[in-house]
Amino acid sequence: MSNSNKYRVSAPRSFHVMTKPIGPICNLGCKYCFYLEKEKLFPNEENYKMRDEVLEVYIRKYIQSQNTPEIQFAWQGGEPSLMGLDFYRKVVALQRQFAQGRTVNNSFQTNGTNLDDEWCAFMAREKFLVGLSLDGPEHIHNRYRVDKEGKGSFDRVMAGLDNLKKHRVEFNILTCVTRQSPDEAVEIYGFLKKQGVQFMQFIPIVERAGDRAAHAMGLDLAVPPDLGAEDNPNAMMPWAVSSEGFGDFLINIFEEWRKEDVGRIFVNIFDVALSAWSGMEPSLCTYARRCGNAVAMEHDGGVYSCDHFVYPTYFLGNIMEKSIEEMIYSPFQVKFGNDKWDALPKYCLECEFLFACNGECPKHRFLNTPDGEPGLNYLCAGYKKFFGHIDPVMRDMAALVQAGRPAAEIMSPDREPVMEPVIEGKKQDADIDTLAMKFAARGNVGRNDLCPCGSGKKFKKCCGK
Repeated sequence: MSNSNKYRVSAPRSFHVMTKPIGPICNLGCKYCFYLEKEKLFPNEENYKMRDEVLEVYIRKYIQSQNTPEIQFAWQGGEPSLMGLDFYRKVVALQRQFAQGRTVNNSFQTNGTNLDDEWCAFMAREKFLVGLSLDGPEHIHNRYRVDKEGKGSFDRVMAGLDNLKKHRVEFNILTCVTRQSPDEAVEIYGFLKKQGVQFMQFIPIVERAGDRAAHAMGLDLAVPPDLGAEDNPNAMMPWAVSSEGFGDFLINIFEEWRKEDVGRIFVNIFDVALSAWSGMEPSLCTYARRCGNAVAMEHDGGVYSCDHFVYPTYFLGNIMEKSIEEMIYSPFQVKFGNDKWDALPKYCLECEFLFACNGECPKHRFLNTPDGEPGLNYLCAGYKKFFGHIDPVMRDMAALVQAGRPAAEIMSPDREPVMEPVIEGKKQDADIDTLAMKFAARGNVGRNDLCPCGSGKKFKKCCGK
């Protein structure tokens, strides 16, 4: 039996690779970007573009490794559009060659500055889902999202957004939450809503000043907590959002959303929260109990434990030498994923909102608990504030969904009351499979998330129909 087959025997239904075909190279110089400095980890690299042979081996092996009806590819950077449109024409040709009739989907995370008519016509034709980075109106967006000369990118991003709309390309917006964002939350949400954005993701910017372990690698930002002694774990970069500030930001957005946008605008953290309050484990790796099934692949074929852990310590191997299964299910990576839960401090395990947070991302676990135990998430105070605020509303919405009624009824002041579900430690005592089907049918899972019914398909292609 080959190594590939050996690892495939016990494989779960799917895993995810975030592919960086041009590595950390970008045409912008966003002040808060954690990935630009990864260039220093490839000191002898002259050309960061993925070679044709690496691309072909990757697409073939990735498709072979997936035992789901649909196969999801994700392209990121740096700025993946710098590879040029011919590269992605080659991508879809290779996907068709190796997929043998199975459906292949592509997502594409971009700053949007290169999205002209030709790009968007291609993406519409090939049904790419585009994640566009947009931080809000011009004075907010241009604060940090600048080019190499320090000039704002807002006008170019908005031109890209206009082209996406013109060609009817599916897209969602990723907005970074910085130190100033809590006071601007309503303005940001109103701006995105005015642009006709239906799918929003809000990403907290949490970066620390480099410690000794980081400086040893020539990096300016701190490395994950387990890679060395911390000089000052509280030395945050000036643009980092505070913990309580992130909670305030989410509360401000939530209050705007619940007034009139439930069921019309989808905010990923609200969707994830509703699934948690409905008794299901959150599907997004950030909030799931365990992780490790979402790895990052650099331009040279090197695979790392996670997009936030692209460091030599977390190098799993190269696609040219190993199967993806061999790397994903290696003892090192399995432990990495299990530690998300297994390494939680007692303070987290006793938290009433553990079911919704599960400790959040290991990258952010660099504080000590009040008892002095290491491993507390930097955003803990903010999440507690947010979850405590939405708890009564989420209970009500979950009860509506379990009763077969749309969660959007929460906006109606004269709706008929519904019995609150039985909750044990906030985890509901419902049949999970039945609940998942009801929940999915109401459109409260992200359209490009895996369907909670377990089919392995995207939600929009399964129960979301």
